[in-house]
Amino acid sequence: MAKGRELRGRIKSVENTRKITRTMEMVAASKLKRAQDRVIAARPYATALREVIADLYSPDLADRFPLLRQPADVRKVAVLLLTSNRGLAGAFNANLIREARVLLTRLEGDGADVALHIVGRKGLGYFRYLGRPIASSRTDLSDVPTPDDARRMVDDVMEAFARGELDAVYVVYARFLSALSTPPTAERILPVTPPERPTDAARPDPILAPSAEAILGELLPAYVRNTVYRGMVESVAAEQGARRSAMKSATDNATDMLNTLKRTFNRARQAQITQEIAEIVGGAAALEG
Repeated sequence: MAKGRELRGRIKSVENTRKITRTMEMVAASKLKRAQDRVIAARPYATALREVIADLYSPDLADRFPLLRQPADVRKVAVLLLTSNRGLAGAFNANLIREARVLLTRLEGDGADVALHIVGRKGLGYFRYLGRPIASSRTDLSDVPTPDDARRMVDDVMEAFARGELDAVYVVYARFLSALSTPPTAERILPVTPPERPTDAARPDPILAPSAEAILGELLPAYVRNTVYRGMVESVAAEQGARRSAMKSATDNATDMLNTLKRTFNRARQAQITQEIAEIVGGAAALEG
């Protein structure tokens, strides 16, 4: 019964695979809940930053801050690509890499010199395979990014922009809308575009200490760092959502395959039993004759 033994081996292999995918699905679901909580917690601070900057911004102040400088000609650009260190997350990393390639093609088509900074082994491995120069890379970030991680990642390019060595900085990340909707997004974070206040909103007249200029000087770098931090936490949540969906699909496929293999095994076993009975009956008839 070589075929039966082969089927039993395949059934055991698929059962073991299903145990792994089901466990990974449950782990991803647990991590997704915590990551989603971090996304929700990060949004009010970002909203408050935008509102304060919108209140303080005025054209006469804009000329004094390098981060608000709007270059007439974009020649040098930095792109920060946020991918994951692990796979088994469906098309999560492939979509981010595709978005980054589209952005790189557009910028270089416009004549810009683009420096690529990558977070995550998946993006790093892909662009190394292509042989593209990489300005910097990081693969040491955990599933729980911190504001310090964002600061260490963006401060160098922010200082380069302030010195006039860069004309624009983009970040490519997965925007977390829901567990099933995480579109890859390319967002320009430098130069800072002052958020617009609603036209019917009354402009506040607060007492500022020490001055609007001093406060804006502190808030602009914080705003850039927070934008990168939000991109990091949203990408982590999107990764866990994609992994949960991929592992659920793998578990469902393994279940369907098991059902098919078990039916095939039962038919083969039934056919063998029928054949053995027929041989016994035939032998008994031969002896009687």
